[in-house]
Amino acid sequence: MQTLISNLSKRIREVYRKAGGFIEEEREFALSQVFLNATFKRFVTDNVKILQDLHADVHDDWLRLYATLNVKGLYTTLSVDLKLLQMELNKDTQLLVFEQISQTQVIEAKFKNILQKIGFKFALFFYQKVLDKDPLGTILQRFNVVEVKDDLLYLDLNRWLGKNPSIIETLAKVHVNHAVLREAELVVLGNVNLEALFRKVSSSPEDTEETPVSKTTT
Repeated sequence: MQTLISNLSKRIREVYRKAGGFIEEEREFALSQVFLNATFKRFVTDNVKILQDLHADVHDDWLRLYATLNVKGLYTTLSVDLKLLQMELNKDTQLLVFEQISQTQVIEAKFKNILQKIGFKFALFFYQKVLDKDPLGTILQRFNVVEVKDDLLYLDLNRWLGKNPSIIETLAKVHVNHAVLREAELVVLGNVNLEALFRKVSSSPEDTEETPVSKTTT
């Protein structure tokens, strides 16, 4: 049985290697808002000291991101509206790119003293009214959460996902090309990598006829 599966997988790999190793038909995979926020918590919030919370309310073609920060006694919750421009997930790249479509709103702010409060309000006014820029990207970049390029926010998850071999192994089997936002869900568009799915089988030693069937499952 192992020999049969191994030979079959080799033939399939040869066919799909000629097509880049991926099924040509792009498929949709819907992920709920709850799942998306759980992912943010596990792979971003839990790894960034200043972040107390990061979650999103997902709507058609846009999302409202909430970030709660605790920086040197300043505890504040901010919100901003974003448009998802790019999402690429594979074993080499785990990247989300957002366009900011609203100014940052202060939902809540607690200060350790009056000077900190004055400084915070002045900085917000200076960025938004004088520089005609928004401070959220600068703040998140300062603490190595995102990178800002050409007024776009690049969230590179590789610094966290890349440390987890099981996740990278899974991403080797799926190539996410893009994603779209719909009400309360993220719809991922991608291809299944059959070459990666069958690699484990084909790399296993070929068993003899006496090999129990129960050991041939991969």
